[in-house]
Amino acid sequence: MIKKLLSITFLLALSAASVLAQQKTDYSGTWKLNVSKSDFGPLPAPDSRTDVITQKEPAITNHVVSEGQQGKLDYTVNYSTDGKEVTNTVADRVSKSTAKWDAKNLVVNTKLKFNDMDVDVVATWVLAADGKTLTINAHITSTMGEVDQKLVFEKQEGAAAPAAKP
Repeated sequence: MIKKLLSITFLLALSAASVLAQQKTDYSGTWKLNVSKSDFGPLPAPDSRTDVITQKEPAITNHVVSEGQQGKLDYTVNYSTDGKEVTNTVADRVSKSTAKWDAKNLVVNTKLKFNDMDVDVVATWVLAADGKTLTINAHITSTMGEVDQKLVFEKQEGAAAPAAKP
């Protein structure tokens, strides 16, 4: 009788562990870029950036508002975590992205053209264990060479989301 009970308990624990392992990281929230903790490589850093991420598997929507040398940017990009290609347009620049899970991290592969040059971006989203820091590590490849960037975002508790573009 005890063996049966232990077997059933083990199977239930195994099932629970399996369900927990299948849960995806949730990036939802308002995230403010910490410019001083980020590394932009040779590319110019923005003065400020706030991302509002909404995640409803498999869809992720990221509304970005930033200001810097390029002026004010306000755009929304969409991703599908099931590997389906998604087309986004930012500042008249069309990009195609695929996203997939690599353990707890999201890896987004994006292809676009910049000044008639093909650009590939592989961005890995890493959420800290406490859920308060999101780091996006991007590897950018083009005919001009390769660049790595590290964007460090801090979660804003109770922050009002930037207004969406009409």
